[in-house]
Amino acid sequence: MKTTIPLLLFLLCFFLFLAQTPAFSQAKKAASPTDQVIIGIERLVSPEFLPFIQNRRVAILTNHTGIMPDRSHLVDMLHARSDVKVVKLFSPEHGIRGEADTHVANEVDKKTGLKVISLYGNVRKPTPEMLKDVDALIFDIQDVGARYYTYIATMTAVMEAAAENKKLMIVLDRPNPITGLYVDGGVGKNAKQPVTGPNYLPITHGMTVGELAKMFNGERAAKKLPQAELMVVPMRHYSRGQWFDQTGLPWIKPSPNMINLTTATLYPATCVLEGTNVSEGRGTMQPFEFIGAPWIDGEKLAKQLNSYKLAGITFKAASFKPDSVVDGIRIYPPKFVGQTCYGAQAIVTDRKAFESAKATVYIMHALKTLYPTQLEWKHSRLDGLWKTDATRLQLQAGKSPQEIIAPWAEELTYFKRVRAKYLLYP
Repeated sequence: MKTTIPLLLFLLCFFLFLAQTPAFSQAKKAASPTDQVIIGIERLVSPEFLPFIQNRRVAILTNHTGIMPDRSHLVDMLHARSDVKVVKLFSPEHGIRGEADTHVANEVDKKTGLKVISLYGNVRKPTPEMLKDVDALIFDIQDVGARYYTYIATMTAVMEAAAENKKLMIVLDRPNPITGLYVDGGVGKNAKQPVTGPNYLPITHGMTVGELAKMFNGERAAKKLPQAELMVVPMRHYSRGQWFDQTGLPWIKPSPNMINLTTATLYPATCVLEGTNVSEGRGTMQPFEFIGAPWIDGEKLAKQLNSYKLAGITFKAASFKPDSVVDGIRIYPPKFVGQTCYGAQAIVTDRKAFESAKATVYIMHALKTLYPTQLEWKHSRLDGLWKTDATRLQLQAGKSPQEIIAPWAEELTYFKRVRAKYLLYP
C-alpha cells in the first residue's frame, strides 16, 4: 500500500503536466466536436439562409447522401416545415434512396408522398413544364472528386434549367472526399475552353460541388449563355487539405459501388477499366481496388505494375469472384459474374503521394504490354471517360506512360488558372 500511493501521485502529476503540453492541447482540440466540418445543409435553415426558401415552392435534387450529421434527411426536414413548400423531388443516378444501379424511373417517395422525377433516364434536364410550379431548386448530393462521377453532370443540367427558366439555384456544399488539393489528368478535346461543365474538367478537379457550381455558372458568361441566380451555402471549418475521414462527418456510400474512402481514392485510377474487358472489381466489397480477368496472371500483372514504382501505391496478386449483389443491393451486372478473376489488388500506402489520374495510364499500359491480344477496348466508353481518343491511340501505338502524360501539363495550367477564381476555402 505504501508503494502504491506514491505511484498514484506520480501518475497524477504526470498527466497534469501532459495536459499542459501543446501536443496534448492540439490533440484535444482536433477531437473537439466544435471543429467538425459544418456542411451546407446544416446552415440552410439558419437565419442567414432560411429567408431564401421561406414561403417559396421548392424542388430538391438529392439522394440518400443529402443528410445531416445525425442522418436526418433534407427532404424530410424541409417537408416537415410549415414555412417551406416542397413541391417535388428530382433524382440522380442510383435514385432518390441510392439503391438503383441502372437507369432510374419516376416514382413517388414513400415517406413523404412527393413526386420523384428521374434525371437519369430518358430525361436528363428538367423541362420548363417541370419547373412551372417551382421558385427555387436545391441541390444536396455528396460527390467523390472525379470527373467520371455523374452527380455533378446532373447538377449542371439542373443549373442550366434554372438559368433558362429564371429560377433560384441553391447548392448545399459538401467536402471533396479526396481533398480539394489534387488536380490532375488530361482534359482531352475540351482543353483550354470555358469550364461550363464536367466535360471540361481534368480527371481529378480538386473542388467541392459548391465551387464547381460557381465555376460552371460563372464560365457560362464567356459563351454568352444565360447564368443562373446561384447561391452556394458554404461549409464552415473546412480546409482544402482535409480527407473525408478528417471532417468528422459520417461516410454514406454515394453510390452502391462507392463503399468507402479507399474506394473513392482509387476510383479515378481504375474507373477507366469500364472501357475494357478487364474487371475493376465491381461486384465485390472492394470495387475499384481490383484489376482482373479470368485470363490474367496476377503475379505477372502485379510485378509489371510495381515496376513503374508509382508513389503512394503498391500492387499484389489477388483473385476475386464478382457477384450481382453487393452489400444487399442488386447492381448493374458486372463483368465475369460468378467467375474467378485473377489479377492485382491496388493498395494505397501514402494517399497524399498517390497520383490516381496518372496511375490510370500506367495500369492500361501494363495490361497492353502483358496482354496485347486479349485486352479489348470499348472505344466509345473508354474515349468518353478520357474525353479523347488520343490516350487510347497512343497506348495502342506503343507510347510510354510518360509520353502520354506529358501534354497534360499545359491543359492543367489553364484549368488551374480558371479554377482559382472560384475557390471558396483555404
